[in-house]
Amino acid sequence: MKRGLKIVAIVIAVIVIILIAVPFFINANTFRPKLESELTTALGRQVTVGNLSLSLISGSVGADNIAIADDPTFSATPFVQAQSLKVGVEMIPLIFSKTLNVTELTLNEPQISLVKSEKGAKWNFSSIGTKSAAQSQQTNGPPEPMKAAPQANTQATPQANPSSPAPATPSGGNPNLTVAKLTVKNGRVTISKAGSAESPHVYSNVNIAVKNFAFTNSFPFSMSADLPGGGKLNLDGNAGPISPSDAVLTPLNAKLAVESMNLEQSGFIDPATGISGIADLNGTLSSDGNQAKVSGTLQATKLQVVKNGAPAGRSVVVTFATAYELTRQAGTLTQGDIAMGKAVAHLTGNYDLSGKVTTVDLKLDGNGMPVDELEAMLPAVGVKLPPGATLKGGDLNINLTSTGPVDKLVTSGSIRMENAALENFDLGSKLSSISALSGKQTGKDTEIKNLSSDVRVSPEGTQANNINLTVPSIGVMTGDGTVSPSDQLAFKMTATMGGLGIPFGIEGTTSDPKFVPNVEGMAEGLLKGVTGGKSVPGQNTLKGLKGLFKK
Repeated sequence: MKRGLKIVAIVIAVIVIILIAVPFFINANTFRPKLESELTTALGRQVTVGNLSLSLISGSVGADNIAIADDPTFSATPFVQAQSLKVGVEMIPLIFSKTLNVTELTLNEPQISLVKSEKGAKWNFSSIGTKSAAQSQQTNGPPEPMKAAPQANTQATPQANPSSPAPATPSGGNPNLTVAKLTVKNGRVTISKAGSAESPHVYSNVNIAVKNFAFTNSFPFSMSADLPGGGKLNLDGNAGPISPSDAVLTPLNAKLAVESMNLEQSGFIDPATGISGIADLNGTLSSDGNQAKVSGTLQATKLQVVKNGAPAGRSVVVTFATAYELTRQAGTLTQGDIAMGKAVAHLTGNYDLSGKVTTVDLKLDGNGMPVDELEAMLPAVGVKLPPGATLKGGDLNINLTSTGPVDKLVTSGSIRMENAALENFDLGSKLSSISALSGKQTGKDTEIKNLSSDVRVSPEGTQANNINLTVPSIGVMTGDGTVSPSDQLAFKMTATMGGLGIPFGIEGTTSDPKFVPNVEGMAEGLLKGVTGGKSVPGQNTLKGLKGLFKK
């Protein structure tokens, strides 16, 4: 028995010694040209690696300093750089016949640069794995590779010629390559647009896991990343086969989950919109290679919709569905239900991402929306109430369209509010010379029976026409006016009471409005009412009335 155990121990020791010693007799760098050739063929990009090391225990070949060339039409710097690459291989064929059969690829801490063309039609990864990419590399040659780490026995080690043409892809377009497991660990992805002054968006701690990868088949994958400005992204599903003409057109079905995304810094929303806030999103993403569809629910806090606005005082829930044409880079928002408590508005229309700035043609409708639910959203859309004042009660109806590039967006349409109150704001005291004529008592709150107007909002400011405001304590007020980008008011209004039309102006700002009586107009209107519209001889009476209203 003891003799048997001793033999077993000796055998195990010999095996261990062999596992330790064999790598010293097999120069892993002899496989570097083969490895570079296989990867170059698979990706359609020139791939260079540094020193190789062999581990029989883990059944893998390690590579230092790997670089994957970019599409030469984008840049001469590497598309991917990584300090190390672990390649799982079948050891028996490797040892006895020096055949390299790759079973696993693990890329550690890669730096990946994704660049969108200036006109937005292509990405620098669009040509990955395509025949045209390999041909392009043959024509232009690879960019300067990363410098490999120093290695022993360089004279005896076969070297890959970095200027040699990349092996051609099969005539079908996709290479015949399969990998049982493909992993990216702790990567850093930088996304930018060619010719743009905007700072790149950086996604850190990127981890990707792919099983049974093949260019010609569908394969499962999972991805996670830390978003710019905070937050986390997770994507799980199936992709493939890889499109032989453009990797962007690869079919895809996945579940999307985003936590605490900074809308302004995420890179998902054009910064020219002025939209900011923190959002959680849960949805699905599917693409047939021509059209991508995304649907789900987004909940935003501290939402701000315009640049001169302020964060909203409550969360907003958006239930959405959109269909996006990958080649045209344009899509349709088929569902955009924006809910603020019981108040729900519906946003639909088209958008185009192909230019330097996103352009839209959208329609927003909301009927019977409770004002109490919307009051906290006013700062987000740039509406500033006087200090301490709040809107309460009643309903709001809106019908608006927004068209043009988002940095020069024009929004126009109509608004109507009924049976509401502006609490802690006494409009009667602001218009004391007018309200005194009505003979009605006013209080600390302003009751609004009706407010309607046609509006137009553009970079030049806000234009309000056909204003019709009914305040029971005063009367009916009509007119037109503007609000400048700096929030300055310029309104010409007329208050009608008892058959008299009394003009006045509104100046100042929305948070501190100044009501300025048109003294001469008020006096003339009052005299016409007294005389039945007949002219008045002399000026003494008119001057006396002007003096009265100046008080």
